[in-house]
Amino acid sequence: MPTSRSYGDACGTARALDVVGERWALLVVRELLLGPQRFTDLRRALPAASSNLVADRLRELESHGVIRRRKLPPPAGSQVYELTAWGRDLEPILLALGDWGTRGPLPPEPSSLSATSALLNLRSYARPAPEAPPATCQIELDDRAWTAEIAAGQVRITPAGPARPDASLRTDPRTLLAMLGNPGALEVAISDGRAETSGDPQVLRVLLENSAFPTG
Repeated sequence: MPTSRSYGDACGTARALDVVGERWALLVVRELLLGPQRFTDLRRALPAASSNLVADRLRELESHGVIRRRKLPPPAGSQVYELTAWGRDLEPILLALGDWGTRGPLPPEPSSLSATSALLNLRSYARPAPEAPPATCQIELDDRAWTAEIAAGQVRITPAGPARPDASLRTDPRTLLAMLGNPGALEVAISDGRAETSGDPQVLRVLLENSAFPTG
């Protein structure tokens, strides 16, 4: 059931935790950082959380004004959840928290890694050379397509695949993460069947191999 607990503390930190401090709340927000998601998408991204628990967090976050529901126009007609402007203000906080967390121990197996989490790491840590020509990649993770745009030494991630990508990569979130800053990992993943590619392989190397992703 949705909760209404409060720390009863006027400090801004405590008031923030009153809104997003419940278990799974910040991970729901994380999943919405790259765009709207359906309930089924959120459930798949958070396999250790029950449907009722995810629904409770969504109701709480919506009641606090962090997220909102919206119905997509036809022919989709699906209901999606998206961040409000206030909810989007959590992005730099969540990214900083994630950066801090990479220095902590990994959870015991089995553990999960969502497509959004892997893509946020790609966006945050990829360091394509500023002189590299602009390029567009399609990345397919968990049967969903995303666009990764390379321009001026930055990577921009948006939902849905591009109409004419320069290169395409289909893999899983863990393999994508393992490729960051790891020259040769793309070729190994292709050879052992964990990745499929098309288009210009050099574009994928530019996207993946120059990375500041922490390794330990």
